Amino acid sequence: MPRMLELKNINSFYGNIQALYDVSLHIDQGEIVTLIGANGAGKSTTLMTVCGLVQARTGEVLYQDEPITKMPPNKIVGQGICQVPEGRLIFPELTVRENLDMGAFMRSDKDGIKRDIEYSYDLFPILAERRKQEGGTLSGGEQQMLAIARALMARPRLLLLDEPSMGLAPLIVKQIFEIIRKVNTEHNTTIFLVEQNANLALKIGDRGYVMENGRIVLTDTCDKLLADEQVKKAYLGL
Repeated sequence: MPRMLELKNINSFYGNIQALYDVSLHIDQGEIVTLIGANGAGKSTTLMTVCGLVQARTGEVLYQDEPITKMPPNKIVGQGICQVPEGRLIFPELTVRENLDMGAFMRSDKDGIKRDIEYSYDLFPILAERRKQEGGTLSGGEQQMLAIARALMARPRLLLLDEPSMGLAPLIVKQIFEIIRKVNTEHNTTIFLVEQNANLALKIGDRGYVMENGRIVLTDTCDKLLADEQVKKAYLGL
């Protein structure tokens, strides 16, 4: 199975403050790989390092075996990597439809864009109902759906999701996670999921990594991590 993403001994900093310490992980094509850990563990920094928003000071980020460590963020998106950031960050004054159009800003295939917008509406029927509404008037769950749909408009091969359950009601979270699984299976979209809700993340993923204080401290299949006593105690409240 081809390796979609690999981080080798990544050390990332904010100014003089080190956030990641020798982080190494990999994601194979078609997998859902989850990164769990407490708030402030370095999970979001890991995603931002992949996207080029935080520069790794040392180490290497490989995408489909090609180095992207020093590549600017817009070029990384062009390679097929797209992130749904923490807090969603949709365009609040643009309509739902305009937000989706923004997701396809690097594409020129009008027929394909039209088909993908219709697919977004099939995936998230509420967005079809709200297509003319401004993004900022949507509920938190609807905004999360829009953020995911907007990212899919870029036709990513690797989708990075940062805390998709944050601030959402349990019923909406269940819906979002069902959609994540559907996107993975129907489109063979590889997914790197950063999530504080370890129980949910490990139930949906193939493999997982546990991060503490900027370091990877544990890795295994999600089934084995769910059964791990250390993980149960620290992250599952069991």
